[in-house]
Amino acid sequence: MKRNHLTAAALCISVLAFAGLIVYAGESNKVSPEFRKQFIDSFKRTGLSTTPEDAMMLRILVESSGAKRGVEVGTAAGFGAMNMGIAFERTGGHLWTHDINPAAVKESQENLKKVGLENVVTCVEGDALKTLGNVEGPIDFVFIDALKKDYFKYFKILEPKLKVGAVVVADNAIVSARDMKDYLDFVQNSPNYDTVIIRCSLEKKDGMSVSYKIK
Repeated sequence: MKRNHLTAAALCISVLAFAGLIVYAGESNKVSPEFRKQFIDSFKRTGLSTTPEDAMMLRILVESSGAKRGVEVGTAAGFGAMNMGIAFERTGGHLWTHDINPAAVKESQENLKKVGLENVVTCVEGDALKTLGNVEGPIDFVFIDALKKDYFKYFKILEPKLKVGAVVVADNAIVSARDMKDYLDFVQNSPNYDTVIIRCSLEKKDGMSVSYKIK
């Protein structure tokens, strides 16, 4: 009988601990680093999601540059936004991520809340060619990963709001180079930007264009 009481007590403690973890993980800005890492590491990505290595590079670029106001074009399920959100949380900044798909925006909001980043990352629903015009500057970090043929259009909307020292990253710069040729031609040849194409992941055999605004 004593053993049964002990077993029941242990079970109650386990249930309470698990419930506490759920509450802890669900409360804004009170998520443990361990829970957050586990959630991101086990995240079920889709073909539209940024690769883990690219997402980590985005996080490092945001944090190392001390960026405070970031814009993402193309949210998908929010994998990249979560990684960048961690960096913006550390810099005391904020990220606005734009997506035309209502389902993607909803899913991203849910994922960001689970990892306690809903106050650091704002999801904006709508066509980025229209919503980006409402973005307030100055902007010091941009990540573009949406319709490839419109990269240059997104960029031109945001460029007047970029501060000197801003970093602009464009995904799929190898596989989709032809579709985004006008954008790449501009940032690679403009005297206002230093640009390099990097490959952090072999998963998609692709890479990112990284530009630094000189003046």
